[in-house]
Amino acid sequence: MTPRLKLPIGVDLFEKLRQSDYYYVDKSLFIKELLDNRGEVNLFTRPRRFGKTLNMSMLKEFFEIGMDPKLFANLEISREEELCEKYMSRYPVIFLTLKGVDGLSYQEACAKLRYIVGMEASRFCFLAESVQLTEADKSRYRALIEVNGKGQFAMEDDVMQESLRTLSGLLAKHFGRKVILLIDEYDVPLDKANDRGYYEQMVMFLRGFFGGAFKTNPDLFFAVVTGCLRISKESIFTGVNNLKVDTISDERYDEFFGFTDRDVKKLLADYGVPEAYPEMKEWYDGYRFGTEEVYCPWDVLNHCDKLLVNPKASPEAYWDNTSSNQMVRRFIDLADVAAREDIERLIAGESVAKHLHKTLTYGDLDEDVEHLWSVLYLTGYLTLDREAEAAEDGLTRLVIPNREVCEIFVEKIRKWFSETVKPAAHNRLCELIWERDAKVLEEEIGNILLDTISYYDYHENYYHALLAGVFLGGNLLVRSNYEMGKGRSDIVVEDAKKRRAVIIETKRSADYDDLERDARRALAQIREKKHAWPYERRKYQVIRYGISFSEKDCCVRTDDTAYQM
Repeated sequence: MTPRLKLPIGVDLFEKLRQSDYYYVDKSLFIKELLDNRGEVNLFTRPRRFGKTLNMSMLKEFFEIGMDPKLFANLEISREEELCEKYMSRYPVIFLTLKGVDGLSYQEACAKLRYIVGMEASRFCFLAESVQLTEADKSRYRALIEVNGKGQFAMEDDVMQESLRTLSGLLAKHFGRKVILLIDEYDVPLDKANDRGYYEQMVMFLRGFFGGAFKTNPDLFFAVVTGCLRISKESIFTGVNNLKVDTISDERYDEFFGFTDRDVKKLLADYGVPEAYPEMKEWYDGYRFGTEEVYCPWDVLNHCDKLLVNPKASPEAYWDNTSSNQMVRRFIDLADVAAREDIERLIAGESVAKHLHKTLTYGDLDEDVEHLWSVLYLTGYLTLDREAEAAEDGLTRLVIPNREVCEIFVEKIRKWFSETVKPAAHNRLCELIWERDAKVLEEEIGNILLDTISYYDYHENYYHALLAGVFLGGNLLVRSNYEMGKGRSDIVVEDAKKRRAVIIETKRSADYDDLERDARRALAQIREKKHAWPYERRKYQVIRYGISFSEKDCCVRTDDTAYQM
């Protein structure tokens, strides 16, 4: 029996993947598509974890002089014999990935960028002895790789800003061939700079850094740039008039980033778990790139790996654990009532019609909540709803792509409630629950519901989470779904210092007329399941509440007498 190939979880270097017996979903025809349709500078925007870095690494290995042609044996591109003869291993290649350019300050970020550029320049150490270069050329090269006494690259800011232009010129002169330039995750430094407060400084630097490399560079054969967002030309691509952009809305290249339905079915069959397909589709499919239906590769590979150990393993939000959710948080912070209602519609499985901005600057994001709809779309939190009727007036219908992302939305909204609703309501509710005044408590909870997003067609767990989040903090111990008596109680609030506890059972009512009945049912359930028994045994004062919810209405009922020793 042929040994099963390893799943390439976290492997984004093409050479390593092909040489170390990893499974590869063949995207090599991306090379042909690029050569047939390329511009001089090609920008691809896709969400995180959709294979951008692996594709860029593949391009490097295909084009770079001295590459190993065996890396492409039996791949689809190998059948394009004329193309391979003309382009394979024919060009010097500069490859930078900027995903690690971060820092609390502009200086820290630049130090990381200096390291990345210095390490790439060091790959071409033969330039220091090249007979094709003059002594002045060699001096310029040494300035790129010079280190200080601490072993750190010491190039000055002006040298680093011109480093890509300088290095491409030296390589072109040495090889007598124009250079291919690959820049992966170009917008990460801007994202981090915007969060850390040095955005304008980073914009100014990258404007020169990219401009020198892309704008009227006679030594450039072509360039490929990837990122999440299409940053406006006015921001960092000023004067780069040869930019060709491909986004997730475009049909060309749509099958080369992410896994297609065919890819997923084949992978699951190859690993002997084809029965996992429906669940995989529900959780990780749903993205629309151009006309192609796309899965997130990171999720598919991780879940397939988990299924090999436990065929009954439940899906998880793998993407959530590796990607920044800062965009979701910013959206929720800015959201007005209308936007919050739109979020609720999305979670309920509906679509929303929004105007999408094709180009943005990170400085725009916090100016208008409408800009963040575009960001949520471009970063993979929303996708096109092709099943809905076309929107009017240039609007685009958006929908949450799959179960995983819906879980992320629900979790982040719950967290938002705990951080924004709680400060306003915490003290008041924590006083009222001990007074056993059901009417006043009902009014207060009703006010919280009115101040937050609409709850139509929502589930009981949300109301449960809302209340638990409000009570968290201070000197109170809050337990959710805690085993008590003959079952699990929804919410328990304990004040150990005063030896008292509140037990809350929640219900979601089908409509307003059922609120009274369901609140009393919830209260009866506390008694039937003896949830109060552990506290009664310890001589605590115990108060029981049954609370029912329907959209923005609620009903609160308490037991007629509290247990008091």
